[in-house]
Amino acid sequence: MSKHSIRINKYLTTAGYCSRRQADRLIEQELVFINGKVASLGQQVEKGDEVRAEGQIVKLAGIKKVYLAFYKPVGVICTTDEKADNNIVDYINYPERVYPVGRLDVATSGLIIMTNDGDLVNKVSRRDSKVEKEYLVKVDKEVNEEFIKQLQGGVDIGGYITLPAKAEKLEDRKISLTIIEGKNQQVRKMCEACGYKVQKLVRRRIGDLTLEGLRPGKYKVISENRIKKYLDIKNGE
Repeated sequence: MSKHSIRINKYLTTAGYCSRRQADRLIEQELVFINGKVASLGQQVEKGDEVRAEGQIVKLAGIKKVYLAFYKPVGVICTTDEKADNNIVDYINYPERVYPVGRLDVATSGLIIMTNDGDLVNKVSRRDSKVEKEYLVKVDKEVNEEFIKQLQGGVDIGGYITLPAKAEKLEDRKISLTIIEGKNQQVRKMCEACGYKVQKLVRRRIGDLTLEGLRPGKYKVISENRIKKYLDIKNGE
């Protein structure tokens, strides 16, 4: 292994092809090749090697990082699988390949970041990132003080106790809920564990990035410096 080599999953994220998790999945499915041979997890790519993913040649040079703030409507699916109906990549139809940072379930609308920067995906998704995600939640009955305190203190959502959250009553049946985790359908499960059913769920903030100026189904381009400022990511982290 030379000092100029790079792990294959890191290579694919640096090239802006996909996130590291997606890269590992493609490698496990034997859809990644190095010099015509099936790549293995952890394999190193040397300078001059040819890398192909899903039949496409993937190169490191000349990749321009793209960051989009997208207002995902209900019904759009956060997957890069082009075979899936109404997938988020085809819906946005951006001229360069981008993929979502995290996900929102199909019945949830709101803010999601789309990018080709695999390092950003990893930094935001890791457990210690502590990037806040704020949701507007409409539930099926009147919110009481006990419900708010339960959310603030942590909730058992089936063998997992959520971290303390920020919760505030806005209207009789509407709250603001801010979490720093991203478990599958976490907000819905937290509410259900407290005896409430979510009727409408909108993510309105990630870090300091908000839905301001966006309408459902639309996106805006954000600079690298600004996205890092919004998410409190320092250069070199």
